[in-house]
Amino acid sequence: MTVIAPSVLSADFAKLAMEAEEVRAAGAQWLHFDVMDGMFVPNISMGIPVLKSLRKATDMFLDVHLMIEKPLRYTRQFCAAGADLLCFHVESDTGENIAAAISLARELGKKTGVTLKPGTPLEALLPYIKDVDLVLVMTVEPGFGGQKFMTDQLDKVRRLREYINAQGLSCFIEVDGGIDENTAPLALEAGANVLVAGSAVFGKADRAAAIAALKAK
Repeated sequence: MTVIAPSVLSADFAKLAMEAEEVRAAGAQWLHFDVMDGMFVPNISMGIPVLKSLRKATDMFLDVHLMIEKPLRYTRQFCAAGADLLCFHVESDTGENIAAAISLARELGKKTGVTLKPGTPLEALLPYIKDVDLVLVMTVEPGFGGQKFMTDQLDKVRRLREYINAQGLSCFIEVDGGIDENTAPLALEAGANVLVAGSAVFGKADRAAAIAALKAK
């Protein structure tokens, strides 16, 4: 099954509750919530207050992507704010602290994920893979929307799919960055099963047709 997770970063914040309901009705299963601190990535987005408000407005699965330094500091707060899944960048802290953040989120009843920037080798996330529910492969440099899909990252997705299958693991493979009706089939063919899309969903008048186009191989 292909999961479509529209990125809230591309939604109209003046009517966020309505936007969430519209994409759910159009066939989206998750919402992707990008948190940026202006330090780990060169941009600032949204945080705990917006997540709390969104949680009150929808019961959709909230996939929270933490692009922040030392995420262990805020893991408990993001869990309390309503995240269903917290995804941690392997580059954002020491290995010990990333493992501790994963452990804490799991203790608090949340699903977890790990992700890496395009320049980080796949091997960097393997120490965590048996303890998470999702692995995110970035197909753009994290920090800004609207970037061009990096096709060279598809090899990571293929190798990751082979590894997960060989190990008998059940975690999702998510792809985020430059996903549209042209690049979605490439990501799915490589082995992804969760697609994050921003303007390719929220930027379209017919969201149902946009989501259907992303799922079509």
